[in-house]
Amino acid sequence: MKPLAELRDPQRIRGLLFDIDDTLTTEGRLTAEAYCAMECLKRAGKLLVPVTGRPAGWCDHIARMWPVDAVVGENGAFYFCSVQGKLYKKFQHTDQVRARSRGRLEAIGARILEQVPGCALAADQSYRETDLAIDFCEDVPALPLEAAEHIARLMREAGLTAKISSIHVNGWFGGYDKLATTRQLFAEQFSIDLDAANAELAFVGDSPNDAPMFAYFDNSVGVANVARFAGRLEAEPKYVTRGFAGAGFAELAAHLVAHSSAEC
Repeated sequence: MKPLAELRDPQRIRGLLFDIDDTLTTEGRLTAEAYCAMECLKRAGKLLVPVTGRPAGWCDHIARMWPVDAVVGENGAFYFCSVQGKLYKKFQHTDQVRARSRGRLEAIGARILEQVPGCALAADQSYRETDLAIDFCEDVPALPLEAAEHIARLMREAGLTAKISSIHVNGWFGGYDKLATTRQLFAEQFSIDLDAANAELAFVGDSPNDAPMFAYFDNSVGVANVARFAGRLEAEPKYVTRGFAGAGFAELAAHLVAHSSAEC
C-alpha cells in the first residue's frame, strides 16, 4: 500500500465511494470532522456514495438526510437514492423472496449463537431486509478475528455468502456484493459505466468486506486501521491514509479537494 500522498492528480477524482463503520465513523461515532469532510466533498462537486453493510433502516435515513447522492446497503442487497425528490429503493431480491429468507436466516443465526460463545445478533438486525448480521465486537466484548472467521465458515456451510466487516459478520442468500450493486447503481441512476469511469472515482474502506472494491478501483484507499486485517484481505487497497477511521476519511477528503475552491 502506497501513502495517500502518492495518489496523483486528485482533482481528476469526481466521485468518492466509502464504507461507513471504522472508515467514516470513529469508535462507533460519526464525528463532526468526518461529517464536515462529506459536506466539503459535496461543495467541491463530488459524487458521494456510502457502500456499507449497515441495514435498510439506517440507509433510509442516510439517503434522505446525509449529503450523499445514493447509498448501497447490506453489502449490496439494495441501493437507495433520491429520484425527483422522492426516495427510490432498488432491491436485488423481491419482497416475497426476502420474506421467505427471513425464517431461514433466523435459524442459521440461532445455530451460530450456540456454536460461537460470546457473539450475538447485531443490535441493528431488526432493521435489516435481507441479511443476517452477527456481532463479534460492536456491542459484545471483542472476540478475536479467528472467531469472526469461524462465524463466516458456519454461514458458508449453511449456504450463505459471508463477509467480515470491522464489527459484524454478514451472511445472505445470493451472489451479489458491494461492487456488483455499485455497478448497477451507477449504470441505472447516473448513466455511468463503472469500467470507463474507474480512473475518475475512488473508494475508501477498512475491512475484508471491502476487498472487492479495493481490488476493482484504481484509486482504492484504506484508512490506517485497515492494518488490523493484514494478511486477511483478499485484496489490499492501493493507498493508505496516515489517519485512523474518520480522521483518515477527512485526510482523504482534504487531499481530493486540495485543488478546488472548497475547504476541508
